[in-house]
Amino acid sequence: MLRLRSLLLAALILWFMTGIYQIRADERAVVRRFGAVVARPGPGLWIGWPWGIDRVDRIRVRTVRQLDVGYDPSAGDDAGFTPVGQLLTGDQNHVNLKLVVEYAIDERDGELDDYVANRLMVDELLRRETEAAMAEWVAGQTVDAVLLTSRAALPPWLMARLPERLAPLRLGLSLQRVSVDYLAAPTEVRDAFEAVNQAQTAIRTRINQAEQESTVRLREAEATRFRAQEQAEAYRREKHALAAADAESFQKRFEQYNRLRATNPHILTAIWWEEMGRTLLGLKSRGQIDLLDHHVGSNGLDLTQFLPPKGN
Repeated sequence: MLRLRSLLLAALILWFMTGIYQIRADERAVVRRFGAVVARPGPGLWIGWPWGIDRVDRIRVRTVRQLDVGYDPSAGDDAGFTPVGQLLTGDQNHVNLKLVVEYAIDERDGELDDYVANRLMVDELLRRETEAAMAEWVAGQTVDAVLLTSRAALPPWLMARLPERLAPLRLGLSLQRVSVDYLAAPTEVRDAFEAVNQAQTAIRTRINQAEQESTVRLREAEATRFRAQEQAEAYRREKHALAAADAESFQKRFEQYNRLRATNPHILTAIWWEEMGRTLLGLKSRGQIDLLDHHVGSNGLDLTQFLPPKGN
């Protein structure tokens, strides 16, 4: 009898111990008592009613989960069967598309309750909504647009629209990221699409090279224009300074002439001969004129003799 009591007491202690939970640092818990949520404890020790009365679901809220959606490259394309993720474009072509959806559990109390209530269906519902949304996007594009732009254009489009589609389902999720993991044309036409992609890549490469060359030539032309402007400005400043110096010199001489004219009425003639002398000396130094004194004889100036060229 004593042994039976000991066993019952030990079983009762063990049963009560089922109400003790250690909640880790990256977890939140939802405590349901007879099905109704009564607490949402954070990290630490939680002591509640034992199993059968309380149910404690511990959720790792700081873990990012990944879900593959769409085409599975390892499965291949079976003849007569359209695989999951093979989508129809707006111009009636097929593409194989696989996405990776990353999500976390929303830590807000109501969202956390929704996740716990629907946790067994979360991945399947999220996969179906994502497949429907990406099929909608692909159906509105041409096959070329899908193959060329979907890696950049599709993820932000889905991130903007999936929350609205998921909200009525009350899954308690927080979408983190959507990325394109696999994108290709069906096997039957893959080689043709690869050739088109290579040609388009070559075109883009040529365009980029032409744009780069255009940029280099524009920069060189700009540098040439700048140098020409600098040289023209330097020439202008030099000529302006010379003209200013000449004007100043002339003004001084003109003032001197006005002063001297008051006492010497023939000063203008003297100035004229002085300038003529300088001009003639300059012409002679360049070999453009020569003195005629040695051509003057007893009969006067002999014009039948020609001046020998300078240097002979």
